[in-house]
Amino acid sequence: MAAPGELRVFLLTTTRRDGAVACDMLRKGGIDAFAVENAAALAKAVTSPIGALVLTDTTLRTPGFALVLDALAQQAAWSDLPVVLTSSARDGDAASMTDTVRRLTNVTVIDRPTSVRMLLSAVQAALRARRRQYQIRDQLAALSQADVALRLADRRKDEFLATLAHELRNPLAPLRSALQIMELRGSDDAQQARLIAMMDRQMRVMVRLIDDLLDVARISSGKVALQRQRIDLRSVAEVAVEAATPAIVAAGHRLHVLLPQEPAPVMGDATRLSQVIGNLLNNAMKYTPPGGDIHLRIGLSEEEIVLEVRDNGAGIPAPVLKHVFDMFAQVNRTLDRAQGGLGIGLALVRRLLEMHGGSIEAHSDGIDQGSTFTVKLPRLREAEGSARHDDDRKQGTASVPRLRLLVIDDNQDAADTLALLLGAAGHDVRTAYDGPSGIATARTLLPHAVFCDIGMPGMNGHEVATALRNGVLPTAALIAVTGWGADEDRRKAQDAGFDFHLVKPVDSRAIDAVLEKL
Repeated sequence: MAAPGELRVFLLTTTRRDGAVACDMLRKGGIDAFAVENAAALAKAVTSPIGALVLTDTTLRTPGFALVLDALAQQAAWSDLPVVLTSSARDGDAASMTDTVRRLTNVTVIDRPTSVRMLLSAVQAALRARRRQYQIRDQLAALSQADVALRLADRRKDEFLATLAHELRNPLAPLRSALQIMELRGSDDAQQARLIAMMDRQMRVMVRLIDDLLDVARISSGKVALQRQRIDLRSVAEVAVEAATPAIVAAGHRLHVLLPQEPAPVMGDATRLSQVIGNLLNNAMKYTPPGGDIHLRIGLSEEEIVLEVRDNGAGIPAPVLKHVFDMFAQVNRTLDRAQGGLGIGLALVRRLLEMHGGSIEAHSDGIDQGSTFTVKLPRLREAEGSARHDDDRKQGTASVPRLRLLVIDDNQDAADTLALLLGAAGHDVRTAYDGPSGIATARTLLPHAVFCDIGMPGMNGHEVATALRNGVLPTAALIAVTGWGADEDRRKAQDAGFDFHLVKPVDSRAIDAVLEKL
């Protein structure tokens, strides 16, 4: 909507008297008209919101009219200021004005002499067109404001999810450490062993839900970068199968894995592709009744590697099939068939595969007929390098010598349980519950490695790492143990001096892998 003054009409005529007469005629028709004395004044008027210009053919040749053309050329993208041009030029003169008229872009030419009625009608038409331009301007401004608001809301959503994940991971850290300590100590009580295994499975489910929720948000906002390398998809599948097997067995399913004898080379992020396969196996497990069969197969073609996960479970109704990869989609939400979850696992799978240049399709013959998910990834040529099958992956953990270790965390439960877990592995472990006391302990202990939380009050983990690296422990390994797990969080930890970044709740195998490198 045009504001007051934005529909003013400015005139540049040959004489002051012509301008006064024309203004008087337009004002009588209800138009807010003003005459200017020269091209410079008109150019200045063009730089502010106005309704239209009224010119004569002779004024196009006045000194300084190029200033008007330049001002018109600098209009906003939505603006095309209407110009009403009265002309008495003959054919030769009209030809000489062609270039100037073309640069006016939005011009209506009427012959002179003209009637008051024709001039008034032309100007009114020009103002109607200008009002539409102002409507477009206002719509663009509203869209821009909405875009800013959406970006702000999206950033706040990401910040909320990151904070939520951090706050959820913190209490999970001592719980996982305590469970792992109980597993290490063992028990002759079969019921207690089953309870520990059950709690560990549910802990892994909670961690996976948190990770998937964060990953979807990161991928949607373009904040996930793949660590691409040549890998053998067989090794990736074996990692995913090893992680999923305890839950599949506990659910009473049978898992059948068929891998090719020759390598299955792809260019991809091994961690993310393992996540893809794990989510597909978890999906099959959830929707297959106890005693069902889950099949994982990898096949090779000349151009593609095809991975298939098939089950004989609940199946997918035809109307739902095309929506299974939508965010928060679930096959059946009725209470008698609900399987839990957030409905984001398959959406995450599709987005990760698209980032790898791959695809996924779902097939089902209907309810209770099982489902098949088929993944296709580009196959690397031999000339592009060969991917190696990691036959050493399943070997036992290498023996780690006794180390002096320091744990710094303001969450005392997390610090104490991690210290107990490390101590159970035979290491000499000390704890500190804030940054300054951690630095003081490091001066006397001179640890081989420091496990340090990031989000501590007072002196945070980044500041602790910088202080240790710059003086107290220039060569010791600094290991961030934190609920913050985004790529940006890892970069900040590295910049502060950390050598490794572990996300809470930390698995004992991840700790062993780090200590083996010391």
